[in-house]
Amino acid sequence: MKRRSFLIKSAGVGLASVAAAPAVAQTTEKVKWRMSAGWPKNLDAIYGSAENMCKRIGQLTEGKFQIDVFQAGEIVPYSQNMDAVSNGTVQCNHVLSTAFIGKNPALAFDTGLSFGMNARQHYSWLHYGGGMDLLREMYAKSNIVNFACGNVGVQMGGWFRKEIKSLADLKGLKMRIGGIGGMVLLKLGAIAQQIAPGDIYASLEKGTIDAAEWIGPYDDEKLGLNKVAPYYYTPGWFEGSAALTCMVNKSAWEKLPDVFKIAFETASNEQYMACLTHYDALNPKALRELIAQGAKLSLFPKDVMDAAYKASQELWQELSAKNADFAKIYPQWKAYQKDQAAWFRVAESTLDNFTFRELSKDQ
Repeated sequence: MKRRSFLIKSAGVGLASVAAAPAVAQTTEKVKWRMSAGWPKNLDAIYGSAENMCKRIGQLTEGKFQIDVFQAGEIVPYSQNMDAVSNGTVQCNHVLSTAFIGKNPALAFDTGLSFGMNARQHYSWLHYGGGMDLLREMYAKSNIVNFACGNVGVQMGGWFRKEIKSLADLKGLKMRIGGIGGMVLLKLGAIAQQIAPGDIYASLEKGTIDAAEWIGPYDDEKLGLNKVAPYYYTPGWFEGSAALTCMVNKSAWEKLPDVFKIAFETASNEQYMACLTHYDALNPKALRELIAQGAKLSLFPKDVMDAAYKASQELWQELSAKNADFAKIYPQWKAYQKDQAAWFRVAESTLDNFTFRELSKDQ
């Protein structure tokens, strides 16, 4: 995606509204879509982000482009969200693309890779590093156009029924984990399982699984995971960031008037930052509450982190050898990550580490 094109499409809200108004007034056509979300309604932050995006689209088009949001399982099962968009059962969805890596492991680039870029770096890669062009090319094969519509930031490492003291404790451990992180855990001897959000609590409670990761303190508390697995680990190395995607049926997208397309992209761009900062606001209080309720917060042991990093790098090479999309995207993605890491190490991380250290002295 060209930089100038992106800047025009993601211009300020007020400018977008003013510029779109005359065109909307001249558009008599009304369009109504359905969005299938990957989340239950009780996860109000992430489901609410989907609702806010659709509400904003309605505002920008003076009510002429309406999208109704449906919670997970209401139209199609969680695992069928991508197929539903591809075949036109729904016009769009609101998901973590990494949930569908069984179809193509390169979909993980749309969400985030283990030890990958953070939320800001990921968005930069998409719109200024060529990432969106590469992803659009891949998605086109499935009759889909993709949009980054949110990010939950770095996630937590998950809830465990038993303490993890070393890498050996992962051997044979059954863990609910979505996306590419599960493939890494398999290399470490764990047993990764895909379980829909609404079924995680029951699976942990019954002992069907030994551990589960979801998102972070706010949503984890909503699901009550601390009540059935007391050990809470960090960091969520499984994804450097967890970007949300709105997959749109390509045929439906191409039929939209240009002004509706601009409204859709504007609302999507707004929600990327709105969702991320909303979680930044919600998670600190939720984490304090979880600890007050007895959650045992710990860092993953160093040998687990070292082994996970090594296994991740090995996995990227293996997937590149097997999957043409992965092989095409990975070198460009990796080069961009290295550039970002070099810059953040000089400026962002240096200041953050100093400031965080000093702030801890006040506690």
